[in-house]
Order: sequence, then structure tokens, then C-alpha cells
Amino acid sequence: MKLIRLAKTATSALYANKSRSGLTILGIVIGITSIILIFSLGAGAQQLILSQLGGFGANLVVIRPGKEPKGPSDLPQSLFSDSLKERDYAALKQKTNVPDLADSAPAIIVAASVSYGGETYRPTIFGWSAEFMASMFDIYPAEGEYFTEGDIRNKASVAVIGNKVKHQLFGEANALGKNIKIKGHNFRVVAVLPQKGQLSFFNVDEVVLLPYTTAQTYLLGTDYYTEIMAKASSADAVPRMAEDIKATLREMHGITDPSKDDFYVVTAEGVLAQVSTILSTLTAFLASVVAISLVVGGIGVMNIMLVSVTERTREIGLRKAVGATDGDILRQFLLEAVILTGLGGLIGIILGLVLSYLASIAIGQALGVAWGFSFPFIGLILGVGVSAGVGLLFGIYPARKAARQDPIEALRYE
Repeated sequence: MKLIRLAKTATSALYANKSRSGLTILGIVIGITSIILIFSLGAGAQQLILSQLGGFGANLVVIRPGKEPKGPSDLPQSLFSDSLKERDYAALKQKTNVPDLADSAPAIIVAASVSYGGETYRPTIFGWSAEFMASMFDIYPAEGEYFTEGDIRNKASVAVIGNKVKHQLFGEANALGKNIKIKGHNFRVVAVLPQKGQLSFFNVDEVVLLPYTTAQTYLLGTDYYTEIMAKASSADAVPRMAEDIKATLREMHGITDPSKDDFYVVTAEGVLAQVSTILSTLTAFLASVVAISLVVGGIGVMNIMLVSVTERTREIGLRKAVGATDGDILRQFLLEAVILTGLGGLIGIILGLVLSYLASIAIGQALGVAWGFSFPFIGLILGVGVSAGVGLLFGIYPARKAARQDPIEALRYE
């Protein structure tokens, strides 16, 4: 029997039970739709995060205190470590120790609210060097001027605020020269940053910059740094500079065994690689979990095909009586299963793409980010392959059962 005739016969049999066929493929549709959604949204998230991290700076190296976190439980130890101090910073600035260092600055993170008059706002507060931020990220004030290295040495009570901070505290009024209060200490606003949004690891619009010496002395009362940022002379020099930094700090801390380092070094390349690996692994894990629904859908297909074989026993006997072979019957029922799952896969792919596109628009608007739609070619190929594979895998048993029917007994079946 020709394949085209087999396909027509299989399609007619499925069309005769439209409702049952539709319910049968529901599990396949849901599974394929979910896989397309996961791959599309996962790729969109990966593109967004990597683009944000792209602003990290190809020639930027960040030195952080404590052992490198291997999991969430290691984060507190790293955050509250006091292993990076002024003498370490001074050693790193010496050209004999780190020849490729072009610029550097310590950073302090202050967890506090900012107030002015009756208004209060909780921004991201950094004790940092404004000039380093300008040279590293090419950001310059929209109003006023940055505080200087002299202000850092003199522990001046001055502040640079982001655009959103300015509007939250001052509205449309002029903020320059006004005093904002942080932990009971007054800081004079000397500059307002332009509206930039998210940049690398912080949002420029929600930041307050203070001289790091001022933050240490008046707000925290500490003598150590949250991190030290270093700018390499070029992107190619980053790996070499990172090794020089490690060697210098190990010498300063008397460390001979690298596994006992009380600091760790972060580069843009390392961060991008880690994030990409984590997101890819997470996407693959979620897709494998969703694949369980395809197994359930496949079992549903097999169950309905077995019911169909039982209901059509006399039809099988009649067809065998007029010359159909076991192979013809096997191919017909197997083709019915493949058509069912293939149709479910096609509907799932179309539905998944539509929902992915709508979800990318909704997420972008809800979060206020440039969440782009990503066409999941891998998910598409996987959807087609899996749906066809499920049809073959779970359709073979009912098809073999139909093919093995004895024509005489089948004709007698009531």
C-alpha cells in the first residue's frame, strides 16, 4: 500500500474522532509550547544579562576580600571580610608590582537611606572615586562637578547623586549646594549625574557617590574596603595584570598556598563566562523537567491508540481479508500516532513562538528593560524531533498489536 494512501487512511481515521484526537495531543502541545517558551525566554534573559555585564569594562579587574564564593552560604564571609586595606591598595599602585595598572580606586558599599527635608530615599551608596568612575565608564555630571582626589584625601563631606535620587529628594528644584543627610551626617551635593539607567553592576540613576575616605570615617568607622577596582592598560593585559595582583596580595598577606587566598579577582571575561554557563545550565534543566510532560503526553497517545485498535478490530480483520499485510496495518497505525504527535508539535511550536513574543514584550514593559525576543532555533528543532520521536516510540506498541491481529478472529469480534 502506497504511503500517500496510508496517510489519507490514517488522517481519515483521526478526523472521524476529532474531539478524542484533540484531547490526545493536548499533552504534546503543552510540552512543546513550554520548551519553546523556556528556550526563548532563557535566551532573552541571557542576552539582557550579558549586555548589561558588557558595560563591566573589558579592561576592568575587581579585587574583592574573602574567599571566592562557591555558593550562597559563602557570600556573608566574603561581604564582611576585612582583608583588603590601605596598605594593600598602596602596594597594588606601585608599578614594580603591577606594571599594567593604568588606574585604580577602592570602593565602599554603604547600606543606608538618604534624606532631605521631609523626603527619604534608599539608593545605592558608594564610597568611591568619582574621577575613576568617569575614566572607567565615561560618565560625567549633567549638573555641577565631581569631587576631586583632594576631597578624598581631606575626607570632604560632599556627594554626587543620580538623576532618580535628585528627583525623589528635590523634585524639579535645584539640588546643587543643598545638604542631604546620611546616617545623621550632612553631605553637600556637588553634582547630579545624567540619566543613564543600568550600567554593569549598578544603576547610575539610583546611585549616591561619596569620597571613600569620608564613608569609612563618618559612616562606617572601618579601615578596610569592600572592593578595589583596577583598570588595565589594555584588554589584552587583563590576564597578566590579574596574576600580578594575586602575586602582590599573596606576598602582602604572607600566603604561599593559593587555596588559602583571602581575596579573589573578578574579570569581565570570567563573569561573562560564568553567567553564560549558569543560564545555559538552568535553561537545559528546566527543559528537561518540562520534557516529563511529553512523556505523559506520549503515554496518552499510546493509551488512545490502544483503544482505537480495540474499537477497529473488525476493520483490521476486513482489511487483512482483502489483502492488507501486517506491514500495511503496522505502518497505518504508526503513521496515525506520528501524525497525532506531529500535529501536536506543530501547534505547540506556533503557540510557543506567539506566547514567547508576547511574553518578551510584557516582561520588557514591566521591568523597564530592553528584553528582546529571541527565536529559539534549538527549541524549534527539539520540538519537531521530540514530537516525531514520541509518536514513533509510543505508537509502535499499539501498531504492532494491530498488525498481529488474526483476520478471522478480528472479523468475529463484536
